[in-house]
Amino acid sequence: MPSKNQIKLIQSLKLKKHRDSQNIFVAEGEKLVSEIIRNKNTKPLWIFHTSDTDTSIISGDYNNVCEVVTEQELKKVSFLSTPNKIVGVFSKFECSLSNLALKNDVTLCMDEVQDPGNMGTIIRLADWFGIKNIVCSPNSADIYNPKVVQATMGAIARVNINYAKLTDFIKQYVADTGNPVYGTFLNGDNIYSSNLEKKGLIIMGNEGKGISDDVSELVTDRLLIPNYSDNNTKSESLNVGIAAGIICSEFRRR
Repeated sequence: MPSKNQIKLIQSLKLKKHRDSQNIFVAEGEKLVSEIIRNKNTKPLWIFHTSDTDTSIISGDYNNVCEVVTEQELKKVSFLSTPNKIVGVFSKFECSLSNLALKNDVTLCMDEVQDPGNMGTIIRLADWFGIKNIVCSPNSADIYNPKVVQATMGAIARVNINYAKLTDFIKQYVADTGNPVYGTFLNGDNIYSSNLEKKGLIIMGNEGKGISDDVSELVTDRLLIPNYSDNNTKSESLNVGIAAGIICSEFRRR
Protein backbone atom coordinates (compact mmCIF):
# COMPACT_ATOMS: atom_id res chain seq x y z
CA MET A 1 0.00 0.00 0.00
CA PRO A 2 1.14 3.61 -0.47
CA SER A 3 3.20 4.89 2.44
CA LYS A 4 2.09 7.87 4.51
CA ASN A 5 4.84 9.97 2.92
CA GLN A 6 3.75 8.98 -0.59
CA ILE A 7 0.12 9.80 0.19
CA LYS A 8 1.10 13.15 1.68
CA LEU A 9 3.28 14.07 -1.31
CA ILE A 10 0.73 13.00 -3.91
CA GLN A 11 -2.11 14.88 -2.22
CA SER A 12 0.10 17.98 -2.08
CA LEU A 13 0.28 17.89 -5.89
CA LYS A 14 -3.20 19.38 -6.05
CA LEU A 15 -1.37 22.70 -5.59
CA LYS A 16 0.79 24.23 -8.31
CA LYS A 17 3.55 25.28 -5.92
CA HIS A 18 4.15 21.66 -4.96
CA ARG A 19 3.97 20.42 -8.56
CA ASP A 20 6.57 23.05 -9.43
CA SER A 21 8.88 22.36 -6.50
CA GLN A 22 8.79 18.59 -7.02
CA ASN A 23 8.61 18.80 -10.85
CA ILE A 24 6.01 16.02 -10.94
CA PHE A 25 2.28 15.62 -11.65
CA VAL A 26 -0.54 13.07 -11.34
CA ALA A 27 -2.49 11.25 -14.06
CA GLU A 28 -5.39 8.84 -13.51
CA GLY A 29 -7.18 6.21 -15.56
CA GLU A 30 -6.00 3.44 -17.87
CA LYS A 31 -6.17 5.42 -21.11
CA LEU A 32 -4.49 8.53 -19.75
CA VAL A 33 -1.71 6.68 -17.95
CA SER A 34 -1.03 4.45 -20.97
CA GLU A 35 -0.78 7.49 -23.28
CA ILE A 36 1.69 9.21 -20.95
CA ILE A 37 3.79 6.06 -20.48
CA ARG A 38 4.30 5.92 -24.27
CA ASN A 39 5.87 9.38 -24.17
CA LYS A 40 9.67 9.31 -24.04
CA ASN A 41 10.02 12.74 -22.44
CA THR A 42 8.75 11.67 -19.02
CA LYS A 43 9.00 8.72 -16.67
CA PRO A 44 6.77 7.34 -13.91
CA LEU A 45 7.89 7.64 -10.33
CA TRP A 46 5.07 5.53 -8.93
CA ILE A 47 2.12 3.68 -10.44
CA PHE A 48 -0.61 2.40 -8.15
CA HIS A 49 -3.26 0.15 -9.67
CA THR A 50 -5.97 -2.29 -8.68
CA SER A 51 -5.78 -5.98 -9.52
CA ASP A 52 -8.33 -5.67 -12.35
CA THR A 53 -6.26 -3.07 -14.24
CA ASP A 54 -5.14 -3.89 -17.77
CA THR A 55 -1.45 -4.27 -16.94
CA SER A 56 -0.50 -4.52 -20.62
CA ILE A 57 -0.48 -0.72 -20.63
CA ILE A 58 2.45 -0.77 -18.22
CA SER A 59 5.79 -1.48 -19.84
CA GLY A 60 7.95 -4.13 -18.23
CA ASP A 61 10.56 -1.42 -17.74
CA TYR A 62 8.40 0.06 -15.01
CA ASN A 63 7.63 -3.02 -12.91
CA ASN A 64 9.83 -1.66 -10.13
CA VAL A 65 7.60 1.42 -9.68
CA CYS A 66 4.26 -0.42 -9.92
CA GLU A 67 2.23 -1.55 -6.91
CA VAL A 68 -1.07 -3.39 -6.74
CA VAL A 69 -3.43 -1.75 -4.25
CA THR A 70 -7.01 -2.15 -3.09
CA GLU A 71 -9.74 0.27 -4.16
CA GLN A 72 -9.69 1.83 -0.69
CA GLU A 73 -5.93 2.32 -0.88
CA LEU A 74 -6.25 3.85 -4.37
CA LYS A 75 -8.71 6.43 -3.03
CA LYS A 76 -5.97 7.75 -0.73
CA VAL A 77 -3.83 8.82 -3.71
CA SER A 78 -6.64 9.71 -6.14
CA PHE A 79 -8.01 13.17 -6.88
CA LEU A 80 -11.23 11.74 -8.35
CA SER A 81 -14.44 11.13 -6.42
CA THR A 82 -14.55 7.71 -8.08
CA PRO A 83 -10.95 6.50 -8.70
CA ASN A 84 -10.34 4.89 -12.08
CA LYS A 85 -8.22 1.77 -11.42
CA ILE A 86 -4.81 3.39 -11.80
CA VAL A 87 -2.94 6.46 -10.55
CA GLY A 88 0.43 7.44 -11.95
CA VAL A 89 2.90 10.03 -10.69
CA PHE A 90 5.15 11.30 -13.49
CA SER A 91 8.00 13.73 -13.99
CA LYS A 92 6.99 16.79 -16.00
CA PHE A 93 7.59 16.67 -19.74
CA GLU A 94 10.76 17.98 -21.28
CA CYS A 95 9.64 20.64 -23.77
CA SER A 96 11.60 23.13 -25.83
CA LEU A 97 10.62 26.31 -27.63
CA SER A 98 12.19 27.36 -30.91
CA ASN A 99 10.70 29.93 -33.29
CA LEU A 100 12.43 28.32 -36.23
CA ALA A 101 10.86 24.96 -35.37
CA LEU A 102 7.44 26.67 -35.36
CA LYS A 103 7.96 28.43 -38.69
CA ASN A 104 6.12 26.08 -41.06
CA ASP A 105 2.91 25.36 -39.16
CA VAL A 106 0.28 27.06 -37.04
CA THR A 107 0.90 27.41 -33.31
CA LEU A 108 -1.72 28.12 -30.66
CA CYS A 109 -1.06 30.82 -28.06
CA MET A 110 -3.05 30.93 -24.82
CA ASP A 111 -3.43 34.53 -23.60
CA GLU A 112 -4.59 34.19 -19.97
CA VAL A 113 -6.80 31.14 -20.62
CA GLN A 114 -7.46 30.32 -16.99
CA ASP A 115 -10.15 27.66 -16.83
CA PRO A 116 -8.58 24.17 -16.49
CA GLY A 117 -11.37 22.56 -18.51
CA ASN A 118 -10.87 24.97 -21.39
CA MET A 119 -7.10 24.50 -21.32
CA GLY A 120 -7.44 20.71 -21.38
CA THR A 121 -9.99 20.87 -24.19
CA ILE A 122 -7.73 23.09 -26.32
CA ILE A 123 -4.75 20.78 -25.81
CA ARG A 124 -6.94 17.88 -26.95
CA LEU A 125 -8.10 19.90 -29.97
CA ALA A 126 -4.51 20.71 -30.90
CA ASP A 127 -3.67 17.02 -30.85
CA TRP A 128 -6.74 16.17 -32.97
CA PHE A 129 -5.87 18.76 -35.61
CA GLY A 130 -2.16 17.93 -35.66
CA ILE A 131 -1.02 21.19 -34.08
CA LYS A 132 2.20 20.23 -32.35
CA ASN A 133 2.92 23.37 -30.31
CA ILE A 134 1.12 25.57 -27.80
CA VAL A 135 2.60 28.62 -26.07
CA CYS A 136 0.89 29.87 -22.90
CA SER A 137 1.16 33.16 -21.04
CA PRO A 138 2.52 32.70 -17.49
CA ASN A 139 -0.89 33.44 -15.93
CA SER A 140 -2.73 30.86 -18.02
CA ALA A 141 -3.93 27.65 -16.36
CA ASP A 142 -1.18 25.24 -15.35
CA ILE A 143 -1.18 22.31 -17.77
CA TYR A 144 -0.28 19.98 -14.89
CA ASN A 145 -3.38 20.94 -12.93
CA PRO A 146 -5.15 17.57 -12.39
CA LYS A 147 -8.30 18.89 -14.11
CA VAL A 148 -6.29 19.95 -17.16
CA VAL A 149 -4.46 16.63 -17.33
CA GLN A 150 -7.73 14.67 -17.17
CA ALA A 151 -9.42 16.88 -19.79
CA THR A 152 -6.64 16.28 -22.32
CA MET A 153 -7.39 12.53 -22.38
CA GLY A 154 -3.72 11.84 -23.09
CA ALA A 155 -3.13 14.63 -25.62
CA ILE A 156 -0.85 16.34 -23.11
CA ALA A 157 1.72 13.66 -23.91
CA ARG A 158 1.74 14.51 -27.63
CA VAL A 159 1.62 18.32 -27.75
CA ASN A 160 4.68 20.44 -27.00
CA ILE A 161 3.54 23.09 -24.47
CA ASN A 162 5.61 25.97 -23.15
CA TYR A 163 5.07 29.11 -21.08
CA ALA A 164 6.45 32.50 -22.11
CA LYS A 165 5.68 36.20 -21.89
CA LEU A 166 3.53 36.41 -25.01
CA THR A 167 4.44 39.93 -26.10
CA ASP A 168 8.15 39.09 -26.10
CA PHE A 169 7.56 35.72 -27.73
CA ILE A 170 5.33 37.14 -30.50
CA LYS A 171 7.74 39.95 -31.34
CA GLN A 172 10.67 37.56 -31.63
CA TYR A 173 8.57 35.02 -33.55
CA VAL A 174 7.52 37.61 -36.16
CA ALA A 175 11.10 38.88 -36.45
CA ASP A 176 12.38 35.33 -36.99
CA THR A 177 9.66 34.03 -39.31
CA GLY A 178 7.68 36.91 -40.81
CA ASN A 179 4.54 34.81 -40.30
CA PRO A 180 1.11 36.30 -39.52
CA VAL A 181 -0.43 36.53 -36.06
CA TYR A 182 -4.15 35.69 -35.97
CA GLY A 183 -6.69 36.55 -33.28
CA THR A 184 -10.48 36.62 -33.02
CA PHE A 185 -12.33 39.88 -32.32
CA LEU A 186 -15.91 41.11 -32.58
CA ASN A 187 -14.75 43.61 -35.20
CA GLY A 188 -12.63 41.16 -37.18
CA ASP A 189 -13.03 39.85 -40.73
CA ASN A 190 -15.25 36.83 -41.33
CA ILE A 191 -13.00 33.78 -40.85
CA TYR A 192 -14.86 31.86 -43.58
CA SER A 193 -14.02 34.42 -46.26
CA SER A 194 -10.57 35.44 -44.99
CA ASN A 195 -7.29 34.37 -46.51
CA LEU A 196 -5.73 31.99 -43.97
CA GLU A 197 -2.14 30.89 -44.31
CA LYS A 198 -1.06 27.45 -43.18
CA LYS A 199 1.49 28.91 -40.79
CA GLY A 200 1.44 31.55 -38.08
CA LEU A 201 0.29 32.11 -34.52
CA ILE A 202 -3.34 31.77 -33.44
CA ILE A 203 -4.09 33.72 -30.25
CA MET A 204 -6.85 32.46 -27.95
CA GLY A 205 -7.95 35.01 -25.34
CA ASN A 206 -9.14 34.99 -21.76
CA GLU A 207 -12.62 33.62 -21.02
CA GLY A 208 -13.99 36.97 -19.86
CA LYS A 209 -11.73 39.66 -21.32
CA GLY A 210 -10.67 38.13 -24.63
CA ILE A 211 -7.23 38.93 -26.02
CA SER A 212 -5.33 41.40 -23.81
CA ASP A 213 -4.59 44.88 -25.14
CA ASP A 214 -0.82 44.48 -25.33
CA VAL A 215 -1.14 41.21 -27.23
CA SER A 216 -3.91 42.48 -29.54
CA GLU A 217 -1.58 45.25 -30.72
CA LEU A 218 0.65 42.53 -32.18
CA VAL A 219 -2.13 40.72 -34.04
CA THR A 220 -1.74 41.20 -37.80
CA ASP A 221 -4.96 39.46 -38.92
CA ARG A 222 -8.15 40.08 -36.93
CA LEU A 223 -10.76 37.38 -37.47
CA LEU A 224 -14.43 37.03 -36.58
CA ILE A 225 -16.42 33.85 -36.07
CA PRO A 226 -19.80 35.11 -37.35
CA ASN A 227 -23.00 34.71 -35.37
CA TYR A 228 -25.86 33.34 -37.46
CA SER A 229 -28.55 33.56 -34.79
CA ASP A 230 -31.59 35.74 -35.53
CA ASN A 231 -32.54 35.79 -31.85
CA ASN A 232 -32.56 39.30 -30.36
CA THR A 233 -31.02 37.93 -27.16
CA LYS A 234 -28.32 35.87 -28.87
CA SER A 235 -25.07 34.98 -27.10
CA GLU A 236 -22.43 37.70 -27.05
CA SER A 237 -19.47 35.35 -27.42
CA LEU A 238 -18.32 31.74 -27.68
CA ASN A 239 -16.60 29.63 -25.05
CA VAL A 240 -12.87 29.76 -25.81
CA GLY A 241 -12.68 25.98 -26.18
CA ILE A 242 -15.48 25.95 -28.75
CA ALA A 243 -13.95 28.92 -30.57
CA ALA A 244 -10.60 27.12 -30.70
CA GLY A 245 -12.27 24.09 -32.27
CA ILE A 246 -13.92 26.20 -35.01
CA ILE A 247 -10.69 28.08 -35.73
CA CYS A 248 -8.48 24.98 -35.85
CA SER A 249 -10.96 23.23 -38.12
CA GLU A 250 -11.10 26.15 -40.53
CA PHE A 251 -7.31 26.45 -40.73
CA ARG A 252 -6.93 22.73 -41.42
CA ARG A 253 -9.82 22.67 -43.92
CA ARG A 254 -8.13 25.13 -46.29
